[in-house]
Parts: sequence; structure tokens; C-alpha cells
Amino acid sequence: MPPWPGGPCPQCGEDMPAKLVHCQTCRELLNDDLEHDTVEIPAFHPLKELSVRCDAYPIGFYFQCPQCQKELRVHKKYLGKQVSCKFCQAPILPRIESGKTSSQFFYTSCPHCREELKIAQKYLGMTASCKFCQGHIQLLEKPADSVDR
Repeated sequence: MPPWPGGPCPQCGEDMPAKLVHCQTCRELLNDDLEHDTVEIPAFHPLKELSVRCDAYPIGFYFQCPQCQKELRVHKKYLGKQVSCKFCQAPILPRIESGKTSSQFFYTSCPHCREELKIAQKYLGMTASCKFCQGHIQLLEKPADSVDR
């Protein structure tokens, strides 16, 4: 296929220099051997955004005082030890029953924004989003390399 030799455009009649593909005025193809663009442009599909998922572990648990029925936050280091209610000073024994605490909720801090979260025990082992920053969190019972003492 020889290049365009130059001369008048077959569509608009404008004089065009040699070795052009399209007319500079009307964009007509100057060489009869060429075809119009037949390349299909594929649909744009953005890649799924990668999300960072951080592990979060219980810092402590919520227990209800058997005497005054108020909710108490108890750090996990006090599980199995007798503590006193800060409202009525009644003795409480936060305990672990077959790997689970007698509490239905635990608290932890979001590894993304450091806000404190109150989470139901049933969500341990699941992935969730922080209600403050929407960061993805894997809620784990304890680190894989931790040892019970």
C-alpha cells in the first residue's frame, strides 16, 4: 500500500501534503487502500479497590452487676478474678465458660482510627466495618501466637 502522494482531498478538495492518512480539514481517509478504524474500544471496568483489613482483639468485656444490674466494663486481665462493682461495690466474678465469657459484648479499639467499639460476642471470627471510619476489621478472639496463662 503506497503512502498518500499529496494533492487535493477526494472529499473536500483541499490540497494536502504527502504521507498523510487523514485530510487535515475534513478527516477523510486519503488512501483508498485504508479502512476506517475498526478497533473496538473495550468497556471500562474499574478494578475492585483493595481494602486493608486489620486484626482486632477483645480488650475487655461488658458484664452486668448481679446486685445493681448496671453494665460494667472489665479488662480481660481480670477474667476469673473477683472484682467489685464500681457503683454498688458488690463482688463480681467475671468468668470464662468453655472458651467463652459470660458476657455477650466485648470492647476493642479500631486499628484504623483508634475509636473504641462495643461488639457482640457472636461477631468474633468475622470481618466487620468500623462505625466511625468504615475501616475493615477482622475480629479475632486472641492472637494466633498467644498462650493461655
